Amino acid sequence: MSELHLVIERLIQRIRHGQVSSEQRISEVVPLPSDFSAIDWLAEQTLYPRFYWQSRDEREEVIALAQIHTFTDPLAAYTVIGEHQRVWGGKAFDSEHAKTTHQSSYFFLPKIELIRQDGQWTLNANLSVDRERTIQALQQLKAQYPIIEPLVIQPSNVHFSPQFDEWQHILTKALNAIEAGEFEKVVLARKTLVELAKPIRATQLLKSSREKNRHSFHFLLSLAENQSFVGSTPERLYRRLGEMIETEALAGTIGRGNDPVEDKKLADWLLNDDKNRRENQIVVDDIIERLAPYTENIDVQEQAQLIQLRKVQHLKRHIAGQLSPGIRGVQLLGALQPTAAIAGLPRQDALNFIRMNEPFTRGWYSGSVGYFGHNKAEFCVSIRSASLVDNTVKLYAGAGIVAGSEAEFEWQELNRKTATLLNLISDYPIENERGEQA
Repeated sequence: MSELHLVIERLIQRIRHGQVSSEQRISEVVPLPSDFSAIDWLAEQTLYPRFYWQSRDEREEVIALAQIHTFTDPLAAYTVIGEHQRVWGGKAFDSEHAKTTHQSSYFFLPKIELIRQDGQWTLNANLSVDRERTIQALQQLKAQYPIIEPLVIQPSNVHFSPQFDEWQHILTKALNAIEAGEFEKVVLARKTLVELAKPIRATQLLKSSREKNRHSFHFLLSLAENQSFVGSTPERLYRRLGEMIETEALAGTIGRGNDPVEDKKLADWLLNDDKNRRENQIVVDDIIERLAPYTENIDVQEQAQLIQLRKVQHLKRHIAGQLSPGIRGVQLLGALQPTAAIAGLPRQDALNFIRMNEPFTRGWYSGSVGYFGHNKAEFCVSIRSASLVDNTVKLYAGAGIVAGSEAEFEWQELNRKTATLLNLISDYPIENERGEQA
């Protein structure tokens, strides 16, 4: 890793010798070896906050470390950041009603970013008036790193909130409300509390999930050593490139089969099931309505496509449009979050039902995580996610409830979604978990 060490020194010298007097950001290409592991490198660093991001197409990988500025209102960042700078972070699911135990939003302009675009790595430093602070952060970087110990499946105690009896009760209330016309859809979530025999590191879970769960965004946000939020989500909230906006309706779920024949049978059922197609269309309609004030035109993929992941398969429809003049990308964050795919429709009525009936606060689960700058932005929906403190891991999953939903079927969907991360850390047989055993 002498190449990385030399690049760190070059950046420090450029700052010290006044070669960057008018610049807000400096970069150096780093000729890293093909077997360089960004997550292993991240685990060795001591700077906080720390943020990891890998795009769903795997073309970009980013580590952002330490902060120059933090923002609770992301719109305020536009007056601070330069043309090529990006702000990283996210928002809680229900930021207006987040409890004091959860931070409603957190965005930061990092001091340092290690970035891979396709096959090329760069080390980047964002500069403030106090250049010495950036130098100190660069000096704290460790070029050498050990390989993270792989996760070992452990015995664990697992507790569901709600448990199945309460889940049945809440779902029945939701179906009665739908029948009464109070709302069309509500997404109900379950928290799975996992107490492991030994603590695990957030970077261990992130690395294992990245290896096992392809075709996903991968992220990690750590504000302190024992406070981390990790996820591997298939769902994009939106991507903005210049004046173009892309988003998607990801709703409608079934499990994977044990063999190709069963897998195809399940896929065909999902593509033709009225309940799941209706659930997906509800999300499409909601996104179109919410984007309308910000766009000049919107195009929707006519037929849903099948997205197959390790444990589940989903229906997805691509949505694209052109932004109206003067719209900032981060304005779309408030417009789209939370979508009907993770809250319900109408949004406010579904949110009120969730606040009154879910026995826990979602926090960052089903919120948004990503970045924004002047000319581009991308956020994923933070599902398939976990919060970690010592030997306790909290996993979350949700199921869309519409007319015709059944408690047992939706409970099994929660099991399949939870298994995405639970099977990496625990020997608990969640995929065999039956409602009556909960």
